[in-house]
Amino acid sequence: MRRAETLIASDARVRIVPWRGNHSVALLSPTPGQQLRPDTVQEAVTQAKNRGYQQIFTSALAIEEQLAFEKCGFKKVEELHLLHHDLVGIPSSSAHGMKLRRGRTADIDAVLQLDGRAFDGFWRFDRAALFDARDATPRSRFRVAVVDGKVVGYHITGAAGPMGYLQRLAVDPDFHGRGIGTALVGDALSWCIRRHCERVMVNTQISNERAYALYLHLGFEKEPVGLAVLALSLLDEGR
Repeated sequence: MRRAETLIASDARVRIVPWRGNHSVALLSPTPGQQLRPDTVQEAVTQAKNRGYQQIFTSALAIEEQLAFEKCGFKKVEELHLLHHDLVGIPSSSAHGMKLRRGRTADIDAVLQLDGRAFDGFWRFDRAALFDARDATPRSRFRVAVVDGKVVGYHITGAAGPMGYLQRLAVDPDFHGRGIGTALVGDALSWCIRRHCERVMVNTQISNERAYALYLHLGFEKEPVGLAVLALSLLDEGR
């Protein structure tokens, strides 16, 4: 089984991990704040191919990060809204009939089941992706929402210096409209305040109108430019 690893390409670090449990497809993630050159991207692509990967997806990239990948043949496959919250006017972290608690190893199967109900196939988490989201920042918080003993929602939130990141938010569709998503966001933002974050970022796919509306309602503001996921096939002739 492939594990997450760090590729060193032209003195730059690029993280690579199997995409959603598919060990022929790689997720390539530049180190945050690190601007890659096209030759660096190409070197990382070559290393990924040498490891037996057949396709590469990038993490969600800002427009200035996309340019080097596009010069190496990557194409956009998904576009996302990018939003920020300045941690003023935090929503309540409680909802009637719901309890928030620390996520445990025993919760993971239930969390993945509800995640699969909340997202389409491209965005659905497997166990490795869940751990990757949790480990993406130096500090993180994993909380689950429980109703009558059933896990019905969760969030993973990270902090790195002054920035917070709402890495994942999911609510079982059968429990929409009960304030659970609002409570989870409130818990995430409150935790970021306690970790001395100044701002919290979140992204959501353009097609997820429900999540986008929720974030705007809870005080997030849309960034002028969004993000995109790019892809490259390593089976193309000549590559």
